[in-house]
Amino acid sequence: MSAYNDFGIAVVGTGFIGPVHVEALRRAGQHVVGIVGSTPEKSRQAAASLGLETGYADLDEVLSDRRIGAVHLTTPNHLHFEQATRVLRAGKHVLCEKPLAMNSHETAQLVSLALETGVVAGVAYNIRFYPLCHEAAARIRDRTVGQVLHVTGSYVQDWLLKQTDFNWRVQASEGGELRAVADIGTHWLDLLQFITGDRIVAVCADLHTVHATRLAPTGGVETFSGKSRPPVSTRQIPVTTEDCGSVMLRFQNGARGSLWVSQVTAGRKNCLRFEIAGSDQALAWNSEQPNELWIGHRDQANELLIRDPALMSQSARFICSYPGGHNEGFSDTFKQLFRAFYGYISAGDFSLPVPFPTFSDGHQEVVLCEAILRSHRERRWIEFG
Repeated sequence: MSAYNDFGIAVVGTGFIGPVHVEALRRAGQHVVGIVGSTPEKSRQAAASLGLETGYADLDEVLSDRRIGAVHLTTPNHLHFEQATRVLRAGKHVLCEKPLAMNSHETAQLVSLALETGVVAGVAYNIRFYPLCHEAAARIRDRTVGQVLHVTGSYVQDWLLKQTDFNWRVQASEGGELRAVADIGTHWLDLLQFITGDRIVAVCADLHTVHATRLAPTGGVETFSGKSRPPVSTRQIPVTTEDCGSVMLRFQNGARGSLWVSQVTAGRKNCLRFEIAGSDQALAWNSEQPNELWIGHRDQANELLIRDPALMSQSARFICSYPGGHNEGFSDTFKQLFRAFYGYISAGDFSLPVPFPTFSDGHQEVVLCEAILRSHRERRWIEFG
């Protein structure tokens, strides 16, 4: 599927993930015209740093630029709904970082608006696009694994381990009432529903806030900045969002599961793991070793599949750019997501199966998050549609 399009793209957001989108879009063969930050000066600085033509003054200037046919939203969570609404109404394709919005009322509106406007709308659940995650999905689809019995795993980081670690994500007003689950847990939840092809329909959660207050610097702090020294001037900020927690899961087809999520695990910079137990085989994968898929057997030796398109399913081969022995990692997942997104647009047949996470997927993840938060607060299982 060709990914050539005759329009330009603008990225909204100049923090950690905005430049990741710019770099991956270029590698996916797309024309990135410009970027917009929280101020015109940040826009100009980011454009100069990234070698882009335009540093936009604001989103209005992006939407009025006839060169722009698609917009990527990489801004703080509380801005997504308003910005995505404006992009959709301007008739431009949109790819939004997760979560899609702050609550399911907003995400439902965005799903409806995307259908109404007829533009292509996606959510950046990039972890689906590790080739061996597609391989795991293919092995479940072709019944090689057998019936899925249960799923376990975790997503853990350490960048908020210390009380002096601070970021807008810890504040419910900017990131939402859930943090670790919504920020990284949703990646795991989306990935395992994608791989198993099965929806989660019930949850039971126990969440925990390690630091009830954090020391916020008087200046801003970027995500994953790596700055561990306490700033000279701080103020105490109360925190209600969770640092870690566990969630038990029930899937629609009867499988059980469990997820552990943490942003306070020393030494784990960005580690997602899963293990899927099937009636014939088991599969295990770790994002810190993304080019290896463990395959477990009862009556023969276990296997370790090293990423090699010559040995993988068609869907997994499609998102490999290099032959076996040439590792692909985090930045490549964004490139492959964008190839799928813009390839779908360039094909022009929107009746085809959608090869990327949609606004509907983004809505379902927010519904799931709300059920997890309710379960934690009410101390019981929550079932939902």
